Amino acid sequence: MRNLSVGLLLLGGAAQAETVRIAALGDSLIAGYGLTPETGFVPQLQAWLDEAGADVIVINAGVSGDTTAGGLSRVAWMLTPEVDAMIVMLGANDYLRAIDPNLAEENLQGVINVGAEAGVEMLLIGMEVGSNYGPEYKAAFDAMYPRLAEGNDIALFGNWFQGLRDVTANQSEFTQYLQGDGLHPTAEGVGLIVDAMGPAVLDLIASVEK
Repeated sequence: MRNLSVGLLLLGGAAQAETVRIAALGDSLIAGYGLTPETGFVPQLQAWLDEAGADVIVINAGVSGDTTAGGLSRVAWMLTPEVDAMIVMLGANDYLRAIDPNLAEENLQGVINVGAEAGVEMLLIGMEVGSNYGPEYKAAFDAMYPRLAEGNDIALFGNWFQGLRDVTANQSEFTQYLQGDGLHPTAEGVGLIVDAMGPAVLDLIASVEK
C-alpha cells in the first residue's frame, strides 16, 4: 500500500507539471526574419523560459508579411487542442500598409474571440507606431491594443520594442539593434526584447490551469 501511495503521488505530481504549450501568432517579428534559426524570437524566448525553469514549449506561428487579417484567417486551425495559451503579436504590417486602425482592431478582436472560444489564455503584444500617416492615425493605432486588452480582460505587454527602449537614449542608439532594413531587430536586439517580455510570458504560463 505504501508503494501504491507513493506511485499515486508521483503520478499526481507529473500531472501537475504537464508541459504548457504556447502558440506565438504573429508576423516576421515572431517568425525571425533575417536571423538564423536559433537566434529568432521564439528560440530565444524558449531558451529564456527554460533558464527560468518553466515547463513550456513555444510554437512559432509567425508568418512574414502577415497582417491582422492574415492572422485572423489562420488562428482557428492553429489553435489545436494541445495549445494552452497564445501570444498575439500583429499589426506592424497593417501600419506599414496604412490599413485603417479600426479594421485592424476588428481583426484583432476576431483573433481574441477565437482564442476565447478555444479556451486559451492570451497575451496581447502592443506596438507604438510612427507618425508617418499623421497624429490621428498614430493615436488610433497605438490606442487599440490597451483598449482590446481591457475590453477582453486579457494581459497586455504594451510595446514589442520595450526592451530596446529600456537600454537606448535616442534613435541612433535604438537603430544599432535593428537590421539594415531599420524594421527588424538583430539577434542582440531580440535578446533585449525577450529579456523585457519574459516575465509577462511567465505570468501567462502561470495563468494556465492544467
